[in-house]
Amino acid sequence: MPFLAFEGLDGSGKSTLINGLKHEFEQRRIQFVITREPGGTVLGDEIRQMLLRVKGEAPVPRSEALLYQAGRAQHVEKLIRPALADKKWVLSDRFDASSVAFQGGGRDISRAQLDWLNDFSTAGVKPDLNVLLDLPVDESLKRLARRGEETDRFEREARDFHERVRKAYLDLAATTPSKWLVLQSNEPPSVLLKKLMETLKEKTWLA
Repeated sequence: MPFLAFEGLDGSGKSTLINGLKHEFEQRRIQFVITREPGGTVLGDEIRQMLLRVKGEAPVPRSEALLYQAGRAQHVEKLIRPALADKKWVLSDRFDASSVAFQGGGRDISRAQLDWLNDFSTAGVKPDLNVLLDLPVDESLKRLARRGEETDRFEREARDFHERVRKAYLDLAATTPSKWLVLQSNEPPSVLLKKLMETLKEKTWLA
């Protein structure tokens, strides 16, 4: 079954789109699992707390990259690979492209190093399609402010950090367009869901 990863800046609407697809799949009686990174497993959720917390010692960029990869390796072996083996779709809020965007674009870790780490942690398990919800940084920051919630360590980064992350995502999508669907996050959720469904049908994954 297909493995879809949903990528983008915080506030881009990934959760809304995943929930819309969840409803469609339930209507069609399609088996699926929804997961996220960092997280997805008990160990992954513990690592998530270490990565996103704003109190305590923050990891240096290389530690941050390795923590993500440790969680990803656990995620693949404990959840993603078994779900795919059970013929279930996997819908993940972030996956390996996030490392290239956030630790590569945002933290300036080399692409070659991140590609090696991603290959090691995923052991060949890659998304069949990355769905990028592209959003200008200004709008992302506005949406986060409207949430009225306490921001995490990444959400508190400077504007320039988020600009670099966005550029890294767009560069990735342009490099391997067959593996990416780029959606404009400022469009209505119903339009975004319709475009995603059309793409899944074009790829003959859905009737």
